Amino acid sequence: MLYTPAAPASQPPAEDCKETMAASPPPPSKKLRVLLIPFFTTSHIGPFADLAFHLAAARPGAVEATVAVTPANVPVLRSALARRGPGPDGAAPVQIATYAFPPVDGLPPEVENHSAASAADAQRIDDAAGDEQLMRPRHEGLIRGHSPDAVVSDLHFYWNADIAAATGVPCVTFHVIGVFPMLAQFCLTGAEAAGGAVTLPEFLAGPDTRIPVTELPEVVRNQRPEDSARGARASSAHNGGFGLVVNSFFDLENKYCDMYASHMKRAYFVGPLSLPPPPSPPAAGDGDDGSGCIDWLDRKPAGSVVYLCFGSLTHMSEAQLRELALGLEASGKPFLWVVRSAAAASALPEGWKERVGDRGMAVTGWAPQTAILAHPAVGAFVTHCGWNSVLETAAAGVPVLTWPMVFEQFLTERFVTRVLGIGERLWPEGAGVRSTRYEEHELVPSEAVARAVAGFMEPGGAGEAARSRVKELAAKAHAAMAEGGSSHGDLRRLIDDLIQERTAGAGTTP
Repeated sequence: MLYTPAAPASQPPAEDCKETMAASPPPPSKKLRVLLIPFFTTSHIGPFADLAFHLAAARPGAVEATVAVTPANVPVLRSALARRGPGPDGAAPVQIATYAFPPVDGLPPEVENHSAASAADAQRIDDAAGDEQLMRPRHEGLIRGHSPDAVVSDLHFYWNADIAAATGVPCVTFHVIGVFPMLAQFCLTGAEAAGGAVTLPEFLAGPDTRIPVTELPEVVRNQRPEDSARGARASSAHNGGFGLVVNSFFDLENKYCDMYASHMKRAYFVGPLSLPPPPSPPAAGDGDDGSGCIDWLDRKPAGSVVYLCFGSLTHMSEAQLRELALGLEASGKPFLWVVRSAAAASALPEGWKERVGDRGMAVTGWAPQTAILAHPAVGAFVTHCGWNSVLETAAAGVPVLTWPMVFEQFLTERFVTRVLGIGERLWPEGAGVRSTRYEEHELVPSEAVARAVAGFMEPGGAGEAARSRVKELAAKAHAAMAEGGSSHGDLRRLIDDLIQERTAGAGTTP
């Protein structure tokens, strides 16, 4: 679902989950009690967990952060929080609350997350999540039961602004994607296509940035009347709420941040949230996770390994998996590839692992991405252009080969390659059809994969120039999250503004 501003001018142990419906409101607390409500996907739950952790760390002892998820998403949240470790006092810095997932026809029991769903089931989750009649009563019970001082809501759940207003507390909208892709979606909504493509405004991405219609997010490409009506309500709630929090940092998207901030009541740019708060403690989970990938990287030369990961939402066909595997084999370069599932891993070519040997490693499921990208052996990242991955590679100073698949990822690719210049497309422009719809994907042949990977890793090539630029960005990302940095300052400003709002509402001094 698209939320828009006004038009721009130019797995570990954890404490038991709290019950959603409290018998009576909790006693008053001097701490600012913040309730955070993410969407049903790992790529949203992770940043919400990170934001909650940073809120607690920015003003130690002043904030009590609780993240609310449905029961089947609790392990996902626990895993994200465990990688952060305990708070400064040794206690869990973030609490977990649960509320019921709505009944959905055809959806298997306990499938409540995109990452655990088939493509068809993911659509069922989307439909349920966007149904205000289904979701609003659950969120209303959650918010009223916890009586927080503030609500931080995923942009999908626009009705939470109304619920929060009715209970007398501010509601902040949290964007887990960047400002550029959000502005691009807004500008392209309703745009007329010419020759099967639309054009991004020059103020966004420079001249001659045409985007094939097949690469547009579905909400932009094929708006249904019900989507338009829902979008109008969502935009009203979005623009009229207390403020907007974005997982980005000013030096990454400076002019776009200015555009957005000028049309919002309050805007806070608080990323990259994947980085630890200052001072930087060793991050729990940054050691090996049992897959052996960090030990494997330790044996490789600096800058020699190509890391590949396509996020938690991507469904790659068996034919494409085989072509990718054969391309990596033919490239001659060391690689570390995260394969989404055991079923996907079983589709790899017969004898492939034996032929590749120790030069390549395939990890099934999850891998410690931040630790992998920070490892000196990693020299490039083949990415789907999910926003979390873009922030993590920017913070690590690793250049990218882009292979977007769904949603706004093709828009983010333009930002990465044309605006930031920290990578290039793996599948060259004009080489074949790319699409946000799986059935329209054209097979990327193994020869193209091998050519792109080998060429990008050559000394003096495009990868080297991109590496120089992304190293500069990495320094700025760490500076933003450090004491006195722009993102650290915005986190503190957000807390102060919410405390001030609580004080004004209560007529007392906190």
